[in-house]
Amino acid sequence: MEDIGILAALIGGVWLLLLWLSVIVWIYRDIRERTRDLGLQVLAVFVGIMFFPGFNIPGLALYLMLRPRESLEEAYARSLEEEALLREIGDEGMCLSCRRFVEKGWRICPYCSTQLKDVCVKCEQLLSFNWIACPYCTTERRGTQETPPAAQPAPAAATLTQEQEAVAEPATADDEYEQASGREGV
Repeated sequence: MEDIGILAALIGGVWLLLLWLSVIVWIYRDIRERTRDLGLQVLAVFVGIMFFPGFNIPGLALYLMLRPRESLEEAYARSLEEEALLREIGDEGMCLSCRRFVEKGWRICPYCSTQLKDVCVKCEQLLSFNWIACPYCTTERRGTQETPPAAQPAPAAATLTQEQEAVAEPATADDEYEQASGREGV
């Protein structure tokens, strides 16, 4: 009977030791996922180690109360969600050039002088560049109206007359030299 008691105590002791080590390993892995601060990692493992006689319950409870609330991965995912929400709000809160936050009523970025908004010709309200009309007075923005092709001047006709003049009066090498040097008729 004595041998069974010793064997039970030995198995119980080994089980407590393995439980204690597994709690320490769990604390170590958990704190590494929650912070990069080496001092905080060492402190957390020490809190788990120091309560050996008490079956780790006080050390584990203390660690669970003091550990960072979210893991590094959760913090990164939250920051990505926040950034995505800010981008959904619109590009009006951020300069497209220097990526700094700007006020909605600013016409240019005070950091890099990039033009952020355009001004309506009629009511002088600030307009976003992707708008084709002013929402305040319904005036079409400058540069959005395309001129019809018939109203455009034909520069090709002027070029043809200059080419025709050049063909009509062939220049000699001496004439070209005099024109290049600035001496005409010398």
